[in-house]
Amino acid sequence: MPKSKLRKKEKKVIPAQQLHPSAAPTESPRWLAPAMVGSFLTGLIWIVIFYITSTRYPVPNVGAWNMVFGFGFIGVGFSLATKWR
Repeated sequence: MPKSKLRKKEKKVIPAQQLHPSAAPTESPRWLAPAMVGSFLTGLIWIVIFYITSTRYPVPNVGAWNMVFGFGFIGVGFSLATKWR
């Protein structure tokens, strides 16, 4: 039986950008950590005030939406935490 011909594989060319990626920022901006902690604390204080005042404050007449606002601040804090290095 005759032997089949061997195929030559093409060498893959890797772009220079993948070989030497640009340097990522080594530090976070100075405002990021205080904004993150401030957002966490604002959300926590918002929810604590909501429970202490029997659901009347920090924003009157919105009821349980105050919980959404408090957890919204906490969510912003978590989104900022993902950018912290």
